[in-house]
Amino acid sequence: MCCSGSETEERPIRTEYPVSNCARSPTMSTSSAAEPLTEMPSPSRTSALLANLSSVTSRISAATTGNPVRLVAVSKLKPASDILALHSPPTSHIHFGENYLQELLEKSKILPPEIRWHFIGGLQSNKCVTLARDVRGLWAVESVDTQKKASLLDKGWGERSNSQEGQQQEPLRVFVQVNTSGEESKSGVEPSNAVELCRFIQEKCPRLKLQGLMTIGAIARSKATTPETQNEDFVCLRETRDNVCQELGWEGEDKLELSMGMSEDFEGAIAMGSNEVRVGSTIFGARPPKGEAKVTS
Repeated sequence: MCCSGSETEERPIRTEYPVSNCARSPTMSTSSAAEPLTEMPSPSRTSALLANLSSVTSRISAATTGNPVRLVAVSKLKPASDILALHSPPTSHIHFGENYLQELLEKSKILPPEIRWHFIGGLQSNKCVTLARDVRGLWAVESVDTQKKASLLDKGWGERSNSQEGQQQEPLRVFVQVNTSGEESKSGVEPSNAVELCRFIQEKCPRLKLQGLMTIGAIARSKATTPETQNEDFVCLRETRDNVCQELGWEGEDKLELSMGMSEDFEGAIAMGSNEVRVGSTIFGARPPKGEAKVTS
């Protein structure tokens, strides 16, 4: 789940349409006429997914001592049928995370509109408007790290609202991504610059709601953390949140959420006050190479 700081072009995810759609070009089509997905994975695959989700939710519950923790199931490079299996009763999971815009556009067109999508990948300025305007069910963008990207998301959400023909559109939730590890390969603002970006979103982006702060911590730190020690990335994000709230005059920790913790370390993140964890491989298993990923089979 590591995001690159560079704004490189995405390579399309392979899409194989059902027979009824065989006349379409095999690209990441975002046509509003896309047929809803109804095909579930095999019974054995469905059983494995449900068991994995149940295990993760049980571990989250055991680690949680305060407010409920949101679980974002990170489904990048996994087929839409896997998502449908987890979204369908009895689990009815609704929060899913994606890293690539083209893949998210395609999945949002063919999966139920009730799904709440989180964009958690490296955010490219030239795709911000499309992301905010065109992804059905977009619930949050968690990788905002510049004023320019925030402004473009605000613009795209405004264009989306204008297309709703007078329907009330709530603000788009955004998280500011903070580079807590100092790794050059990671996106995110420096902790010292978080206040400035949060203030800009709050004052200059009326269509956005500043939901919280997000970090992708260093894997080495996660593996080195023991029950007796605290993850430095989580400590940094929590301190950054507290500083932002103080500088902006917001009282109470509930004013800004913390999105931190992944498969390797989500229980430790919860112990440090995380409001949201993003878990992928522990639920879905190992991911295929991007060039071999399929949205539908």
